Amino acid sequence: MTQPTKKSKLFSPKNIMHDFVRVTGAPAILWFRPKVYYTNEKAREHIRGGALLIANHVSFVDPALVLFAVPYRRQFFLVSEELMDKWSGRLFRGCRCIRIDRANPDMATFREIIARLKEGEVISMFPEGHINFDGGAPSPFKSGMVLMAVRSGVPIIPIYIHPKQKATERQKIVIGERVSVRELYGDKPTFTQLDAATKLLYEREEELARFLDTIKK
Repeated sequence: MTQPTKKSKLFSPKNIMHDFVRVTGAPAILWFRPKVYYTNEKAREHIRGGALLIANHVSFVDPALVLFAVPYRRQFFLVSEELMDKWSGRLFRGCRCIRIDRANPDMATFREIIARLKEGEVISMFPEGHINFDGGAPSPFKSGMVLMAVRSGVPIIPIYIHPKQKATERQKIVIGERVSVRELYGDKPTFTQLDAATKLLYEREEELARFLDTIKK
């Protein structure tokens, strides 16, 4: 079980860049008025302690949308090493981003993620590993997220970002009920069970998309 997070201040020197982006970017996000839906009351409950947020990836602004969907928690984001190596790398690090090699994740990164989750932090990631520009069904998820959740003992919370057909269309986001891999398979799941959990989370993402379809009808 993860430890509860310490009561956070509105601003802190350690998170000054992250908070600056979060506060100054809020008006821009609010201007587009994204609508957040919840599948049920459990999904609506505030996240306390460590958690892993996963979402489909449809545009460059998805991190900002996930921040908007869970505005009461600071979040770490996983960013590809290609972006972190560019001139923007310092900005990304200041915004609480963690470098990850999508092709060959190293153990140092994996241990950092596990440590932060155990400390009660929230980490957000896009398990497709790339932006799905065609707006269709999400690409298959990578199983690394499941292992992170098992090792740290935190729940995984699925989020669905609806691909916009028009720039003027209101953005829609759906948050689903949290999934505990440990409750399903224990703290030492087999490779088969890890794959099953990955498939389950992908199916949850599809369910969130179908849930949104029922809302729109």
